[in-house]
Amino acid sequence: MKRLCLLAVLALAACGKADNDPGPGGVTVGEARALDDAAAMLDARRPPPEVLAPSASQWPSNAPSDAAQ
Repeated sequence: MKRLCLLAVLALAACGKADNDPGPGGVTVGEARALDDAAAMLDARRPPPEVLAPSASQWPSNAPSDAAQ
């Protein structure tokens, strides 16, 4: 009985898609997984919004513009 259960578990484990099977968007399953992992890493490294907000002290309002020259 134990052997039958082990055989069933091993057979079901082999039912997943292989890395070289076609996946979404014309890439393989492995490539899609790698792209998802890379996107997650980039999202984790994104700086907070206040760092990306423009600063008023960076561009003084009393300076002449380049268009006037």
